[in-house]
Amino acid sequence: MLPAVVVVALLVIAWQVYVTVSGIRPQVLPSPLRVVQQGWRARDAISGHASATLQVTLIGFAVSLLCAWALAVLVDFSPWLRRAFVPLFVVSQTLPIIAIAPLMIIWFGFGLLPKVLVIALATFFPMTIGLIEGFAAADREAGALLRSMGASRWQEFRYVRLPSAIPRFFTALRIGITYAVVGAVFAEYVGATSGLGIYMATQKNSFRTDLVLAAVLVTAVISVSLYLLTFAVERVVAPWIKNERARHE
Repeated sequence: MLPAVVVVALLVIAWQVYVTVSGIRPQVLPSPLRVVQQGWRARDAISGHASATLQVTLIGFAVSLLCAWALAVLVDFSPWLRRAFVPLFVVSQTLPIIAIAPLMIIWFGFGLLPKVLVIALATFFPMTIGLIEGFAAADREAGALLRSMGASRWQEFRYVRLPSAIPRFFTALRIGITYAVVGAVFAEYVGATSGLGIYMATQKNSFRTDLVLAAVLVTAVISVSLYLLTFAVERVVAPWIKNERARHE
């Protein structure tokens, strides 16, 4: 991670130097130092909104995860369902979230449900497709061997197709978890009573660009933390993936 840290540090230094030299107003572009200072002063409010966003993110992503697994397993067991559902999954990703989110608020109000639906819509596609393709990429010879020994379709799925899908699933999981945070913040930005999205909207209307950027920084920290957490889960659930990755490298 050292190269990424160095690049980020250089960008922050350049940002700080530009703001200092140019004398630009903080309402337009605050310095990184001001963002950190003002964010720390407003830490109680930001942490409360961050907790609300994290809660919505985890609930919405859990719903998306359950739907992805259920749909992917159904599609794997039925070629007809695969031909029927996969095009619909693709079409669902052509729907602009920026247009769908306000409709969710209109239809379901400012509670938890519209935010969960927005997160699920934004995240279930990569995980579902990752699982479907992972199941399809299973070793056919191993499946044929099990069938020749009298294994059922479920046993073939459990011992061959499911393990082969795990690496692709975790790749899709890492994509989905970052989308989940973005989806939660955007749903809150459109309409909510708490969360980083509504906090950003409120501070933007008050011309507190520094606090908006402080909330953005907290959002990035949450996203990166959840992304890294997927690697810890992967090591517990599928430790062989790390060994295979090391052999390829």
